[in-house]
Amino acid sequence: MPRATNGPASHRRKKRIFKQTKGFVGGRKNLLRSAKETLNRALAYAFRDRRVKKRNFRKLWITRIGIAARNGGTTYNAFISGLKKANIELNRKVLANIAVHDENAFNELIKISKNA
Repeated sequence: MPRATNGPASHRRKKRIFKQTKGFVGGRKNLLRSAKETLNRALAYAFRDRRVKKRNFRKLWITRIGIAARNGGTTYNAFISGLKKANIELNRKVLANIAVHDENAFNELIKISKNA
């Protein structure tokens, strides 16, 4: 009787790894050890960068709000502080969107912030 090596299961495991490494360069896509190492690293970067992405977007929104606030004659800090005192609860994503697409509405927010 021939020796059983659990072929179908190991083939399935390899196939799953090679499917995930499609598009990698050279042996990183089709040599099992290199593919595994590269895939683990790629998944680690993906995990980390899903969190970094949130930081980067918040930084972008703050920059956009700060520039628009400066154009309106105030600082970012004073603007946000004034909105909090006026009980206006708009998050930075929405404020940045307003700053970019609707200058008049943002200027109204600046006036409200200054009065508060």
